[in-house]
Order: sequence, then C-alpha cells, then structure tokens
Amino acid sequence: MSAYKPQLPAQLGVAIVAPGGYAPDEAALMRGIALLEAQGCCVHNYYNPRQKHQRFGGTDEARVAQLHAAAANPDVKIVLALRAGYGMTRILPALDLDLLAHSGKLFVGYSDFTALQMALLKRNGTITFAGPMMCDDFNREDVSSFTMSHFWRCMTQDTQVIEWTADGNPAVDVAGTLWGNNLAMLVNLLGTPYFPQIDGGILFLEDINEHPFRIERMLLQLESAGVLARQKAIVLGDFSGGRLSDYDNGYNFDTMLAYLRARFSLPVLTGLPFGHIRDKLTLPIGAQARLEAQGSSLRLTLSGYPVLRQFSTV
Repeated sequence: MSAYKPQLPAQLGVAIVAPGGYAPDEAALMRGIALLEAQGCCVHNYYNPRQKHQRFGGTDEARVAQLHAAAANPDVKIVLALRAGYGMTRILPALDLDLLAHSGKLFVGYSDFTALQMALLKRNGTITFAGPMMCDDFNREDVSSFTMSHFWRCMTQDTQVIEWTADGNPAVDVAGTLWGNNLAMLVNLLGTPYFPQIDGGILFLEDINEHPFRIERMLLQLESAGVLARQKAIVLGDFSGGRLSDYDNGYNFDTMLAYLRARFSLPVLTGLPFGHIRDKLTLPIGAQARLEAQGSSLRLTLSGYPVLRQFSTV
C-alpha cells in the first residue's frame, strides 16, 4: 500500500476518551498526542491520568462524561479511544446513544470499544471505525506507517480497496454489510439490547490471548444463536497470543479452523491485517463491502461510510 499523506482541515479536532482502561505510561501518552499534533490535529484530551479509578480511565460516571463531552464538542470531528482493556460494557446503559449517534463524529477503536460500536450500529445503523487507538498505536516509539497511512486514508476517502495475500482460503465473491471487530466482545453482547441483527453481512473478527478452543467455542455460540446463518462470509484477522500445551495433543488454530470450515456452510477466510497487532487496517463498521478471494489473493472493497470533508492529498 502506498503512503498516504492527507492535507487535513486546519486544526482538525480529535478527542481522546477513556471509556475503558487507563494509560499505563503517561510519557507515551504525551508522545501520542504530540504525533497527532504533528499530523495537523488539535487534540481535545478528555482523559485525566490523575482521575484514573481502579483499572479504569476514571469512574463510570467520569468515563460516560468523557464520551458525552466529546460528542457535544462542535470542534471535534474524530473521537479516538485511549485504549481497551475492560470497561465499556459497564457504562453502556448510562450512555446517551442518540447523542453519540447523531453527533456526526467518527468514532475509532477496537477490542473493548467493540461494545459501543455494536450498540451504535444496533441503535440506528451508525457507522463507526475499527482502527488504531492512542495506546498502543499513536503512542508507540516505532509508530507503524502502515497503520497511520491506512487510518488517514479511511478517514478521508469514502471508498477503499484493500488487498492482501493468504494461503488456504476458499474462492469467494460476496457482497454485504461489513461488521464485527472483537470476537469476545461480540459474544458477550449476545442476548442484550446492544447486539445488532445484520443480514447478509461480512463478519470480520479478531482477538488476543485466546486458546483455539475458546475461539471455537465462541464461534459455535454465534452459530447456535443464529448469527452465522445470516452472514455471507467470516473474515479472520489476528488471533495471536493463545498458549498451547501438551494436553492439546495436536489441536491448534489450524486444526480448529479446519473443523469450523467443515462444519459451517459459509466460507471462513483468514489473513486480514487487523487486530492487536502493530500493522492494522482501519475498517468502517456498517459500510458496504465486496469480498473477493481467488487463490492466495484477497480483495475487500469498501464504500458507503462517512469521512472527513474539505481535504486534499499531497
């Protein structure tokens, strides 16, 4: 992918909110803010390290207030999650989802942030973005040019063509609504008012530190709940960090994947560059998508999602 350097609107307002965990390294946080400012952004930081509470970026009430304040600020165009961890599901019932949905902001995050993204998608089809967060994307010492390039490309271009290579995938040509994000969070929302019903969708998934049997179990739960029967394809991103032992006796991610592919009637594809990894895509949740796979070549074409306006490329 070629480097993409947009000339952003002057003093583009980017809000930092901490609906989940707090930043463990305050110096790194300042480094991330400096990077955004160097990219031409005016940063509105609603996270106060001195107000962190237990493992969270503030009390439940304070974290709700951060999201509401960012949504109500007319100078903010992008709302960027500080980090994930845990905390979003604690505050979902207290959030003014209509305020967030109608704010016109571009909400960006992944992992635990998935809970808010699904709630907004369920509420009125609000499109949000699975993408980098302050920790550990913008605040890295070795910031990924791939991640930054694709993030700004997605924020400023209303169509995307993403190509990657991965072996062992079935031939596919399907179109539908792109949705998903973190697998564990999706499963945790099943049976709640925050889980959207997407028909004819392309479901993308990622997770970290999950043993293959847990990944399998969660996907089987989605199957049993009738979610997978309504989809056209599953696309798997990164699932690293799961620890195997001698007890697994040859059961690993690949054998689990082979079992699921034999069991499910819909295609399961792999290799999507997304998840808890340094080099990640930004993906619009709720956008229109076409997924094509032939041999080791895969292509995802995206359209129909909101972007920043009044920009030019250099």
